[in-house]
Amino acid sequence: MTRVLKEPVYSTLVGLARALGAAQGLRVTVTGVEHIPTSGGVLLAVNHTGYLDFAQVGLLARRRGRSVRYLMKAELEDNLVVAFLMRHCGAIGVDRGHGAQAYHRAVDALVGGDLVCIYPEATISRSFEIKELRSGAARMATAAGVPVVPVAIWGVHRLWSKGFPRALGRHHVPVHVTVGPALSPTGTTDELTDRLQQALRDALEHAQHGYPHPAGAPWVPARLGGGAPTPEQAATIERDRRA
Repeated sequence: MTRVLKEPVYSTLVGLARALGAAQGLRVTVTGVEHIPTSGGVLLAVNHTGYLDFAQVGLLARRRGRSVRYLMKAELEDNLVVAFLMRHCGAIGVDRGHGAQAYHRAVDALVGGDLVCIYPEATISRSFEIKELRSGAARMATAAGVPVVPVAIWGVHRLWSKGFPRALGRHHVPVHVTVGPALSPTGTTDELTDRLQQALRDALEHAQHGYPHPAGAPWVPARLGGGAPTPEQAATIERDRRA
């Protein structure tokens, strides 16, 4: 049976996210929400283009009467406020040096009927395209025997992303959210990862369809005539920063 997070902290955060979106005048369009089951363990695999896309995931889940348990970097718990929020919202901290513990906690949550959110790209995509996926999402879904639902969010990266100043005022930014059909946890880990990669690319292209993309704008992918780095250029930037 699905466990619903009823902590007042979580509900308060959802309310704040909704109020912030209204204050900013965000125009959110969601398609495919029916692909998210209303009960049972489900792994949401979401593209990662900015620092605020997690809020759209939480609001998306509420459309199905559900709450989300996020996989988040454990180092965020160094901030006392964030640590408090993570603890009271059922977040699962991921220590990159000891990932097995988070993996098992996530699998247990899925088996217990929770809706768990993972960013299979691991880090924000500077090209705003779908990066090569890590295998964690496929391994979790397979181990728990639950479906993986691909989710693509487009537009919210314009508010705050890597290399961009925050723009949290009232900008009336359109946000498109596309939920793709659930993927069954079948085949090998590599096969499921490949299927998820393609499903996320399809969902992203659907979310981008009909969205205004000014030529040369830094938040627009190079593929669409924008000024964002290509995936190859973005990979070079990441390598240089790690070095």
